[in-house]
Amino acid sequence: MIVAVIPARGGSKGLPRKNVLPVRGIPMIARSILHARRSRSVDLVVVSTEDDEISSISASYGAIVVPRPAELASDDAPSEPAIRHALDTVRRQHDDEVEAVVFLQATSPIRQPTDIDGAIERFRQEGADSLFAARRVEGFVWKRTPSALEPLTYDSRHRRRRQEIDGETWEENGSFYIFRPWVLDELGNRLGGRITVWPMHPLDSFQVDGPEDLELVATLLAHREATSPPPPMAHVELVVFDFDGVLTDNRVVVDEHGKEAVVCDRSDGWGIARLRDEGVRVAILSTERNSVVAARARKLGVECVQGCSDKAAAIREIADRHGTALENVAFVGNDVNDLPALQIVGVPIAVHDARPEVLAATIATTPRVGGRGAARDVCDWVTASRKGRLA
Repeated sequence: MIVAVIPARGGSKGLPRKNVLPVRGIPMIARSILHARRSRSVDLVVVSTEDDEISSISASYGAIVVPRPAELASDDAPSEPAIRHALDTVRRQHDDEVEAVVFLQATSPIRQPTDIDGAIERFRQEGADSLFAARRVEGFVWKRTPSALEPLTYDSRHRRRRQEIDGETWEENGSFYIFRPWVLDELGNRLGGRITVWPMHPLDSFQVDGPEDLELVATLLAHREATSPPPPMAHVELVVFDFDGVLTDNRVVVDEHGKEAVVCDRSDGWGIARLRDEGVRVAILSTERNSVVAARARKLGVECVQGCSDKAAAIREIADRHGTALENVAFVGNDVNDLPALQIVGVPIAVHDARPEVLAATIATTPRVGGRGAARDVCDWVTASRKGRLA
């Protein structure tokens, strides 16, 4: 099995409590957990920490928490002993042989699950013993020695164009490493044996070390989330939306007579209309019974099931009635009562502000929050996929 290990200390001098600070609304440690859990190749996600808050957050996002001994959590403690401690704990508790360890740095929140999957595939194909993620250093690189400055990547006496520089120069970006257990057991290191590299874009290589990095990373993530292609969705025939927190922002307005009202996004309605034009069926599920839900469904011209205590059963019934296989169903949820339904469909999706347990159980997250365009994001994904642009 492939085990992802994320060491995360509670202490940090450069940026206090950085592992729990929110990055676009999600704790930094949680982003690495989600990357590992959404990888197709990782079987087990482990967080090694001595901190109670990190432990709580990690568990809520579906990671196994291994308590980290105090002597392995000091400011000058290297990562390898903590990883070895976590790996030994896993090996005592699981019979499956560990093929490789994916060591993820919690302070690298911009990597993607596809980076992990691609790196593991290369690791296997090349028969490597270890791998590091890196960015390629291009151009005229120099090194300062005790006596002088010396060029590393070119001959300064015979300067050529940057494109003509021979060879490749790589800088470890610290995002992740992959290694076979024997490398750590025998060498006490994350790298050893036959070493290979996984290239990453420079913008994906940023780490969070100081306060100024948080704003930069948040901006990069917002751009990435808005432009990254979704999972393949051309096969989707039925899209089911939860109502509260997905088609609304989860708030309700109550007047003095007890009448309730909610706020919906017009762009969501436009997206659903386009989806229906493409021949994709749409349904709404709601735990509550409220006339406002039925009114919104009528306005959108879609099926609605209210007072739904078992959303998984409701999705099965709708899919069976229309002859749709569950693998061709997408469900968009936001809260823990959506988990059973998310677990049975082929395309489980979370809105951006969903509960941690929901984010951890889905394969994609909308760039926008519930009631503010999240449903439109999903509709655009499906319609674009069906037209072949993202298939």
